[in-house]
Amino acid sequence: MGWEEKQVRGYSEFMHTAQRYHGRPIFALFCGDKDAEGKSWCPDCVTAEPVVRMELHNMPDESVFIYCLVGDRAYWKDPNNEFRKNLKLTGVPTLLKYGTPQKLVEEECFKAELVRMLFTED
Repeated sequence: MGWEEKQVRGYSEFMHTAQRYHGRPIFALFCGDKDAEGKSWCPDCVTAEPVVRMELHNMPDESVFIYCLVGDRAYWKDPNNEFRKNLKLTGVPTLLKYGTPQKLVEEECFKAELVRMLFTED
């Protein structure tokens, strides 16, 4: 495996992890928090996660995959939350190549071919 995965929760943990791996390709999947059974409040996140995970092997060597839980539904729906304000996220799930405009939002994350393109195109 030529890449690493980091799981984080919340904006500050995400930023800290992204800064730690500065200089390497960073891909991040943002999803809603999970309950005690490991199920997200976001049904689209539940659908997207296995599709994205099936394509992780297509990431470039030395990449970092950050799986970030954005918080509970009430926090996510707040238009002033840090993910919306600072990263310009508009929905979850969002898969993005950090530091670039390349991203897939909501249903786009259900399509393996789009996920693969995000991981493989410069």
